[in-house]
Parts: sequence; structure tokens; C-alpha cells
Amino acid sequence: MRAPIGLKIRNQRKSLGYSQSNFAKMLGISPSYLNLIEANKRDVGGTLLQSIAQNLDVALDELTGENEQRLLSALEEIFSDPALESLKMGAEDARELVATNPRAARALHQTYRAYAEAVAEAEAYSNRLKSDPLLADLLHQMLSQITAVRSSAEILTDVPDLEVLEQQRFHKMVSQESRALSDVAQTLINQFEGEAGRNRSLTPARELDDLIVEEKNYFPLLEEAADEMRKRFEKRGSVLEADLAAQLHDEFGIEAKRVAQLSRSDSGFPMQYRYDASDKVLWFQGSATLATRQFQLARLYGELKARDLLIELASDARLSSAAARRLAVRALGSYLAGALIFPYDDFLQEAEQSSYDIDYLSQRYAASFEQVAHRLVTLRRPGAEGIPFGFLRADPSGRLSKHFPLPGMAWPNAGHGCPLWTLFDAFRHPNEVVRQTVSYPDGGRYLMLAKSFAKRADRFQSRPLYTSVMLVSDVLYADQTVYGRGMNLDNPQVDVPVGPTCRMCIRRSCESRQEEMFTGASETHTVRLPLTDINFDIGEA
Repeated sequence: MRAPIGLKIRNQRKSLGYSQSNFAKMLGISPSYLNLIEANKRDVGGTLLQSIAQNLDVALDELTGENEQRLLSALEEIFSDPALESLKMGAEDARELVATNPRAARALHQTYRAYAEAVAEAEAYSNRLKSDPLLADLLHQMLSQITAVRSSAEILTDVPDLEVLEQQRFHKMVSQESRALSDVAQTLINQFEGEAGRNRSLTPARELDDLIVEEKNYFPLLEEAADEMRKRFEKRGSVLEADLAAQLHDEFGIEAKRVAQLSRSDSGFPMQYRYDASDKVLWFQGSATLATRQFQLARLYGELKARDLLIELASDARLSSAAARRLAVRALGSYLAGALIFPYDDFLQEAEQSSYDIDYLSQRYAASFEQVAHRLVTLRRPGAEGIPFGFLRADPSGRLSKHFPLPGMAWPNAGHGCPLWTLFDAFRHPNEVVRQTVSYPDGGRYLMLAKSFAKRADRFQSRPLYTSVMLVSDVLYADQTVYGRGMNLDNPQVDVPVGPTCRMCIRRSCESRQEEMFTGASETHTVRLPLTDINFDIGEA
């Protein structure tokens, strides 16, 4: 069946001002036959079609009906859909619609395509729900919590003579389960909105990381603010826990109190400390270490004294969202606390005199290994720089939870790093500093030192949370540190060959490789191959 092109012919004829009879005479056919062609009741082709195209001054391919034919086929497919079966529409209906109202036909086609894509996407989500353990578990949790809420609500409704304590218990259960249901639902929503989130250029945390890296993790205005704040401690002689607590009380009427078991936050997250602004109390869990208490007291003091400065710095144009700015206030507040506890000039002098012995510096300033490592990374004042260090922190699963890159050294922004890094080896030697020299595929050589430790458990039933912290410096600076002593720094042969992460590493022969390096589609994978040589002609995707 030829596609209906009569409407095109009629419209073009009218636009040129030809009457039907005059145009028929030009073609050498009768007006009645031309009327049948324009009414799509006669197919046309051959020399007659060429004559029509020539006299209408249009290209022949515009009258071949290819576009109309494709539209006809699409409409016939649409009309055969079971959803439209009851309408009993077929080829003749499609032809009539294309002939009389081609724009409506195209609109119907586009609408159906959108519908088909929506159905396919829904089916994909359905399959994902069935196969994805996480989503299946979330749905199961939601169903269980809905059932629990409903059961408690029915008891409260159907049992009028419940005692007051029992009513309170069921009300509490409804509240807890509802809150948990809300959390699970939000997690499920976040899973489905992940694609939209991935389409953003940067996450809030990545924006903040990039800003810190661009500033070389050095903020002179915060250093100056810390110097000004420290003047208020001159009468006290130091900036230790007792001094910070006394200063907070004198200036802001804030008390620092400890409790055996600190209640969870409103979100249900366990915390070692929490500030209650209404009661002006900074609460610490009994298990919080001296280093933690001191640092959080300094952080609160800094946030209160330099509130406007922190807001100003967090309003940087490079931070495009409220979430990024909120993260920035926290990070900059921690920077300010470090600058207050570790005075730049004094700390740099102590670091150099002790050959950057972190354990010594921890004792000297009553601080943790991680806090000292953080401060060492910030010693970037022009003309008074310390050794340039990179900083990494990981949990036992290998996930990188915090990082400050070392310029020129490649490592991932998130996820997991090279399994050969000292960062992970430290978990096998808790509370000991582990060191090694390493070589990168590009020839770069570095000193890596790391230490793992556990946050103090708040009670017998609690599991300790282990963390590993690593500092990295170019091997050229290793002899300036206590950690380079006794090592053969001039011999690359003793280095551990490492990379940034398996996907970014080009060491094909590495025995620790867990996944293929990122290569082009033409590359043949060599990890986890079958024992026999099986070749697929269509290639690998």
C-alpha cells in the first residue's frame, strides 16, 4: 500500500495558486483523476509522479512517501498493541489519519513512544526490585515496619482499657517504627534518585574537597583568627581542655559535662559529643578521649567566636549548594580548632625539631594521631612551609573516608585505593606506625606511613570502630622525618610497587590486582579469564 501523499500535492498546488483544472491540464490528466489523487484514492508513481514534482517545483524524494510510509508502519504497530485492541483500528485507519491529519498522526506516534519507554522503564525497575538485594531488603523493611505500626495502632484503637504505661509503650512503638519507616523510605527514594544525582557535575563533598585542594588546605584568615583567639588564653597559659572549658564558660556561659551514656541524636546516630544550645551544655560521652574533648571544645569556641568569618568563607562561589556550604562550615570550623590548639609557628618548629614524630607531637599537644596528621597537612604558609604531605583515612572495608591529595600523586576521589598501600597494612598492626617506600607506575617514589586505632568503646557490648590514617610525602623529604631513618631511600628496588587503584593502575602483572584497568573497548581483559581460549567474534563490550 503506497503512502498517502495527496495532501502534500494539494497543499503545494494551492500555495502556487494553481486551480485543480489548470494543474490537471499541465499534467495531461483529467481534473477528476487529479481529484482522486489528492484525495488519496489513487496511487501515483512513475513519469506522472516525476511530472507532478517538476511542476510543483519540489524534489522527487519529497513525494515518494517514505516518511509517510514509516509513519504508517508505526501507526499500524500502535494499533496492534493489546492496550488498543478494543478500538479495532487497523491499516485503513492509519492510512486515513496520515492522509487527512499527518501532524496528529505524528503526535500519536510520539506519545506512544513515550508510553512505551515509560513501560520499559517501569519493567526495568520491577526487575531491579526483584533482583537487587538492597532494594528488596528496603522494601521488606518497609513492609515489616508498616505491619508493626498498624498492629500497634489497632491495639490502641481496639483495646480501650489499656493501662497508661501500656498506652505509652505502644505510642512509643508507633513513633519509633514510623521514624524508621521514614528513614527506609528516604533511603529507597535516594536509590531511585541516584541517577539524577549522578547527573550533577559534583557532589557537595566533592565541591568542598576541590575548594580545599585549590586553597592548598591553607586558610590564612582562619590562622589569623586563631592567633587573635589565643590572646584570650594568655592569662591561662595554655589552650588545653581545662582552659577551653573555662573560657567557654566565662565568655558564653557554656558548661562542658560528661555522661556515662550519651543519648542518640534525633536521627538515631550514636555520638561521642553533642552541643545543646538551649541549655548551653556541651555533652561528652564518658568514653570520649581527652583529645576528642579538647578538640571539640576548641571547635565550639571557634564557631562561636568566628561565626561571621566561617559563614563568609563558606559562601564561596565554588560551593554551589546549601549542603556544600554546610559541610564547609564544619570543615572550616575543624580547621580553626586545629589552628587554635596547634599554633602555626610553634607547631612547625616542634615538628621540625622532632623530625615530624607524630607520636611525640600527640603527647606534646594532648592530641590524637589523626589531629596531628591533619595539622601537618595545613602547614602551607608561603615562606614557612612544612613538608608537603598528603592525607588519607580509611575504614576496615577499605573505603576512603577522608583525603587531602598530594600534588602530582594520583589517587581516587572516593571508593577504594590500592590494596598494597600502608594505609591498609596498618590494620594488621593496630596502634603501631607502619612505613614503607613505594613506587608509582610513572616513576614517582613516596614515603607512606600509617597508623590504625580504634575509637574507645562506650560499653562492653559496643564494637570498637577501627580507622587507619596515612600520611604520604615525596621520598625526597623522607630523610627529614623520623620515619625515613634506617630505610634504603636511594634504592628504588626496595620500593613496594603500588598504584592509585586497580582501575587506574597500568601494572598488568600485579598479583594483588582485583579488577581490570580502565581500557578501550578493543582491549582484551586478562583478569578472571576462563582456562580455555574462548573467542567471541562479536567482541567484548
